[in-house]
Amino acid sequence: MIQLERFRWWHVEQVLPIETDLFGAEKWSAAMFWNELAQRHYYLVATEDETVLGYAGLAVVGPDESWVQNIAVRRDAQRRGIGRALLEALLAEAGRRGVHKVLLEVAVDNAPAQRLYAGYDFEPVGVRRGYYQPSNTDALVMMRDA
Repeated sequence: MIQLERFRWWHVEQVLPIETDLFGAEKWSAAMFWNELAQRHYYLVATEDETVLGYAGLAVVGPDESWVQNIAVRRDAQRRGIGRALLEALLAEAGRRGVHKVLLEVAVDNAPAQRLYAGYDFEPVGVRRGYYQPSNTDALVMMRDA
Protein backbone atom coordinates (compact mmCIF):
# COMPACT_ATOMS: atom_id res chain seq x y z
CA MET A 1 0.00 0.00 0.00
CA ILE A 2 1.33 3.42 -0.95
CA GLN A 3 1.80 5.94 1.84
CA LEU A 4 2.63 9.63 1.73
CA GLU A 5 4.98 10.88 4.43
CA ARG A 6 7.25 13.83 5.07
CA PHE A 7 10.47 13.78 3.08
CA ARG A 8 13.33 13.38 5.56
CA TRP A 9 17.09 13.47 5.17
CA TRP A 10 17.31 9.68 5.00
CA HIS A 11 15.14 9.65 1.86
CA VAL A 12 17.70 11.62 -0.18
CA GLU A 13 19.70 8.48 -0.98
CA GLN A 14 16.64 6.79 -2.54
CA VAL A 15 15.55 9.92 -4.40
CA LEU A 16 18.84 10.54 -6.23
CA PRO A 17 18.59 7.50 -8.59
CA ILE A 18 15.05 8.57 -9.51
CA GLU A 19 16.35 12.07 -10.31
CA THR A 20 19.12 10.64 -12.47
CA ASP A 21 16.78 8.33 -14.37
CA LEU A 22 14.07 10.92 -15.01
CA PHE A 23 16.08 14.10 -15.46
CA GLY A 24 19.58 13.04 -16.54
CA ALA A 25 21.98 15.97 -16.73
CA GLU A 26 19.30 18.28 -15.30
CA LYS A 27 18.89 16.27 -12.12
CA TRP A 28 18.96 17.83 -8.69
CA SER A 29 21.97 17.06 -6.51
CA ALA A 30 21.88 15.81 -2.94
CA ALA A 31 22.91 19.31 -1.84
CA MET A 32 19.88 20.81 -3.58
CA PHE A 33 17.54 18.48 -1.69
CA TRP A 34 19.37 19.16 1.57
CA ASN A 35 18.92 22.89 0.93
CA GLU A 36 15.19 22.47 0.32
CA LEU A 37 14.83 20.53 3.58
CA ALA A 38 16.96 23.06 5.49
CA GLN A 39 14.67 25.85 4.28
CA ARG A 40 11.74 23.86 5.70
CA HIS A 41 9.90 23.64 2.41
CA TYR A 42 7.07 21.12 2.43
CA TYR A 43 8.29 17.89 0.86
CA LEU A 44 6.66 14.48 0.70
CA VAL A 45 7.69 11.02 -0.43
CA ALA A 46 5.38 8.29 -1.64
CA THR A 47 6.55 4.96 -0.26
CA GLU A 48 5.60 1.32 -0.52
CA ASP A 49 7.26 -1.14 1.83
CA GLU A 50 9.71 1.62 2.84
CA THR A 51 10.82 2.10 -0.77
CA VAL A 52 10.51 5.60 -2.22
CA LEU A 53 8.42 5.55 -5.39
CA GLY A 54 8.02 9.30 -5.80
CA TYR A 55 8.43 12.69 -4.18
CA ALA A 56 7.19 16.24 -4.44
CA GLY A 57 7.86 19.62 -2.88
CA LEU A 58 6.12 22.92 -2.26
CA ALA A 59 7.83 26.21 -1.41
CA VAL A 60 5.67 28.92 0.11
CA VAL A 61 7.39 32.15 -0.89
CA GLY A 62 5.01 34.79 0.36
CA PRO A 63 1.72 35.25 2.10
CA ASP A 64 -0.20 34.29 -1.02
CA GLU A 65 2.21 32.50 -3.36
CA SER A 66 3.73 29.04 -3.52
CA TRP A 67 5.67 27.03 -6.07
CA VAL A 68 5.58 23.33 -6.76
CA GLN A 69 9.29 22.57 -6.71
CA ASN A 70 9.14 19.13 -8.23
CA ILE A 71 6.99 16.07 -8.65
CA ALA A 72 8.67 12.86 -9.71
CA VAL A 73 7.62 9.22 -9.79
CA ARG A 74 9.87 6.26 -10.56
CA ARG A 75 9.27 4.94 -14.08
CA ASP A 76 8.23 1.50 -12.84
CA ALA A 77 5.65 3.10 -10.52
CA GLN A 78 4.11 5.55 -12.97
CA ARG A 79 0.45 5.34 -14.05
CA ARG A 80 -0.62 4.28 -10.54
CA GLY A 81 -1.93 7.66 -9.36
CA ILE A 82 1.15 8.50 -7.29
CA GLY A 83 1.87 11.80 -9.04
CA ARG A 84 -1.77 12.78 -8.68
CA ALA A 85 -1.74 11.91 -4.95
CA LEU A 86 1.42 13.93 -4.40
CA LEU A 87 0.01 16.94 -6.26
CA GLU A 88 -3.25 16.77 -4.29
CA ALA A 89 -1.27 16.68 -1.03
CA LEU A 90 0.76 19.75 -2.05
CA LEU A 91 -2.40 21.64 -3.00
CA ALA A 92 -4.01 20.67 0.32
CA GLU A 93 -0.96 21.99 2.18
CA ALA A 94 -1.12 25.26 0.25
CA GLY A 95 -4.77 25.51 1.27
CA ARG A 96 -3.97 24.82 4.92
CA ARG A 97 -1.45 27.65 4.82
CA GLY A 98 -3.98 30.00 3.24
CA VAL A 99 -2.00 30.32 0.02
CA HIS A 100 -4.25 30.95 -2.96
CA LYS A 101 -1.77 31.13 -5.84
CA VAL A 102 0.19 27.98 -6.75
CA LEU A 103 2.68 28.12 -9.60
CA LEU A 104 4.98 25.62 -11.26
CA GLU A 105 7.33 25.17 -14.17
CA VAL A 106 7.07 22.19 -16.50
CA ALA A 107 9.08 21.36 -19.59
CA VAL A 108 7.28 22.48 -22.74
CA ASP A 109 7.72 18.98 -24.16
CA ASN A 110 6.24 17.19 -21.11
CA ALA A 111 2.64 16.86 -22.32
CA PRO A 112 1.59 14.19 -19.77
CA ALA A 113 2.58 16.44 -16.84
CA GLN A 114 0.89 19.44 -18.44
CA ARG A 115 -2.35 17.41 -18.78
CA LEU A 116 -2.12 16.39 -15.12
CA TYR A 117 -1.72 20.00 -14.02
CA ALA A 118 -4.50 21.24 -16.34
CA GLY A 119 -6.79 18.71 -14.67
CA TYR A 120 -6.22 20.62 -11.42
CA ASP A 121 -7.05 24.00 -12.98
CA PHE A 122 -3.47 25.07 -13.68
CA GLU A 123 -3.32 27.37 -16.69
CA PRO A 124 -0.32 28.54 -18.72
CA VAL A 125 0.78 32.06 -17.77
CA GLY A 126 4.21 32.33 -19.37
CA VAL A 127 7.31 30.67 -20.78
CA ARG A 128 10.85 30.72 -19.41
CA ARG A 129 13.14 30.37 -22.39
CA GLY A 130 16.07 27.98 -21.92
CA TYR A 131 15.07 27.32 -18.30
CA TYR A 132 16.24 23.71 -18.11
CA GLN A 133 19.99 23.35 -18.43
CA PRO A 134 22.05 21.96 -20.05
CA SER A 135 19.36 20.99 -22.62
CA ASN A 136 18.19 24.61 -22.98
CA THR A 137 14.57 23.40 -22.89
CA ASP A 138 11.89 26.00 -22.31
CA ALA A 139 9.66 25.81 -19.24
CA LEU A 140 5.95 26.51 -19.36
CA VAL A 141 4.90 28.45 -16.25
CA MET A 142 1.47 27.37 -15.04
CA MET A 143 -0.65 28.88 -12.26
CA ARG A 144 -3.69 27.89 -10.26
CA ASP A 145 -5.78 30.17 -8.08
CA ALA A 146 -7.39 28.32 -5.19
